[in-house]
Amino acid sequence: MGSWRCLLLLPLLLAPARRAQQQHFMEYVERRLTLLEQGISQLSLAQGPSSPQLPGRGTRVLCFSKGSLCCLWHQGDFGVPPGMGAFAGQMPEGWGVTAVRGGSSSFCRARGAPGKPPGPQGCPTPADCSDTIASVRAMKILKRFGSSSGLWTKDAVGSSEKIYVFDGTANDTVYVFPRMREFTLFSATRKAARIKLPYPWVGTGHLVYDGHLYYIRQQGPSFQVIKFNLANKTVVDSSVFPAEEQIPVFGLSPFTYIEVAADEEGLWAVYATKEDEKNICLAKLDPGSLDIEQMWDTPCPRENAEGAFVVCGALHVVYNTRLPSRSRVQCVFDVSGTLAPEDASLVYFPKRYGSHASLKYSPRERQLYAWDDGYQIIYRMEMKKKTEV
Repeated sequence: MGSWRCLLLLPLLLAPARRAQQQHFMEYVERRLTLLEQGISQLSLAQGPSSPQLPGRGTRVLCFSKGSLCCLWHQGDFGVPPGMGAFAGQMPEGWGVTAVRGGSSSFCRARGAPGKPPGPQGCPTPADCSDTIASVRAMKILKRFGSSSGLWTKDAVGSSEKIYVFDGTANDTVYVFPRMREFTLFSATRKAARIKLPYPWVGTGHLVYDGHLYYIRQQGPSFQVIKFNLANKTVVDSSVFPAEEQIPVFGLSPFTYIEVAADEEGLWAVYATKEDEKNICLAKLDPGSLDIEQMWDTPCPRENAEGAFVVCGALHVVYNTRLPSRSRVQCVFDVSGTLAPEDASLVYFPKRYGSHASLKYSPRERQLYAWDDGYQIIYRMEMKKKTEV
């Protein structure tokens, strides 16, 4: 495979980019090609717990009901059929498992039989992730905390009730409240635990996902995605985001260059570059390696955009005006092509205080955590099928 690898790398060698950025791109492409080769040689699919080909020993296996983020996490040895058999024995009646291994990734997917809800650990009936937002069903204003701009969120997966707060648009400290009640009642940060990060963060596009903090660090003209383990307080991985000459992704939020988002299908990165400075770009992000799996140029304009989030593989961009009025979802880009942009609902948010500095979608709760001029707000969403236009 050496010859085609050289052909793929040749355009990057000739690109008129800065030397440092060029080196980052070379390393990124080399890593992606290596993983691709491993995937081609090792990829296998096994059906059911009795299959001889199962995830490797000591790997962390994710088991989830199709289309949901109700997860069962297990750490252990699933290298032999009895291991997977024991794991499958924990599933409700009528459920099976599918083991998938490709390169360094191992997954265990639960298959639900018709009429057999709920899923693992009391999950709701499995869905096929074909939903989109119909309207904002309710709004709850929690409190006013910190600066006019910031971010607050929960872990997008799992059952943790901790609240993570990023106050401002540049710092090296994250505040952690044990539950929503403490966050609502406490009026000072002295009541919160503090995590001092090894590198400062910039913007309001960060994310907590499966016990890890994915945050954005700026290094000169480049931006890094840092993966930080919240349990042992260490950096697990980092990667220079492979986009040249990045610009603020939202016209009304000039402090955010990359928005890391989670939905029912995994992790995403929302960004923009000078090459197509009028529109927003979208990328699928591997949560393990931080590699970019695929990139899209969307028709959603940057001008007057204040934030964005992803639901079931569809980017929803929220717009406002420079003199803040009612925010609205005015552009939707569905990577599957199921929902055409012109068929998406025009969703308005209730009138509030100013404009959103951040909007974080929780796929397990199907609600948004918003930061509006220093106020922390929860929006509960009404969903509908993408085919219901």
